[in-house]
Amino acid sequence: MLYVFGFQRTAVVLSDLYFVDPDPEIKGQESPEHGARLEVRAITPGALQGSIYSAQPIEIGDLIWRADLLESVDGPPGSFDRTHHHPGVSRGLEPGKRVFDRKLSAAPVEWVGNQLADLEALLDQAGVGGDPADAADAQSLRDVLPEVLEALARLLDRVQAGELGRPPAEGRLASVRAGWL
Repeated sequence: MLYVFGFQRTAVVLSDLYFVDPDPEIKGQESPEHGARLEVRAITPGALQGSIYSAQPIEIGDLIWRADLLESVDGPPGSFDRTHHHPGVSRGLEPGKRVFDRKLSAAPVEWVGNQLADLEALLDQAGVGGDPADAADAQSLRDVLPEVLEALARLLDRVQAGELGRPPAEGRLASVRAGWL
């Protein structure tokens, strides 16, 4: 499942996710994990490739900020024991270091909402702020923030119910990344 909330220069995208990392960076995180990923990304409309009635190409580009609301598959639902965020990006689509925050694990949807309520700060922190469209995007995001958070909560509910964030049908694999993001 993929949700996209697009504004002038930025988009908030969210999806369910299932991971098996064959070489986890952190000891104790060898088992599969699932949950939801929410990213702030750059968005760019493309040039029409047909008539004025043709579909509008849209590029969802560089990563600006990411929150991974993940938990171990073999743990209790709602544990959010693998939940973290990436306050910066290394380059393009590569995330920066994982940052674990007890407040994020305790109330993930609310914590993400507090971060998204200040989009301009997230853009500045990522080194991409300063465009006049940032204030308009920030206000547009605040206007639809309840919808974004409702979508995020629905994703998490469906992951915990076993409907989303599931492994691929191929069976047990040493490395898996299933999801849009």
